[in-house]
Amino acid sequence: MITAFLISTGTVALAEIGDKTQLLSLVLAARYRKPWPIILGVLAATLVNHTLAGALGAWLGARLTPELMRWALAISFIGMSVWMLVPDKLGPQKEYKAGKLGIFGITLIAFFIAEIGDKTQLATIALAARFHDFWGVVLGTTVGMMLANVPAILLGDRFAHRLPQRWVHAIAAGIFGVLGVMAMLKI
Repeated sequence: MITAFLISTGTVALAEIGDKTQLLSLVLAARYRKPWPIILGVLAATLVNHTLAGALGAWLGARLTPELMRWALAISFIGMSVWMLVPDKLGPQKEYKAGKLGIFGITLIAFFIAEIGDKTQLATIALAARFHDFWGVVLGTTVGMMLANVPAILLGDRFAHRLPQRWVHAIAAGIFGVLGVMAMLKI
């Protein structure tokens, strides 16, 4: 469990830096200036999203033949490696109104929807299929998301501009690439 947890945490924390959901966290923090409902909304959305992604990954890992699974994982990790080299950009800033949902509700819904089909969700599926450790992967990817997003929420948009995003994305791409090669070589 420790290996799955640590690799999942590190991979997703790096993958999330500069990702559209981290940019969404920055926008929500700048708009509402109330970090705790935003942090709790991100946590809840991530837990739900990554639990579903981890379940899909575990299901795929149990259903596919070992040879097919090895190649599917190798291709998905290498694909993630290439995708990591393409930085996300947030579209034009929309005005968010908390309304009846409140800041927590807006964050929960916006973050959950933004995470659908995102790099970190697909990474969660692949990691769960690779490690056959549902809880280690789900907890690890959730901690990784929080490690990347909580500072962004607390420190606002000053945080994103000070990180060398090219290097962060290159390191994350390297991790995915190594995982892909390891899957191809049956390591």
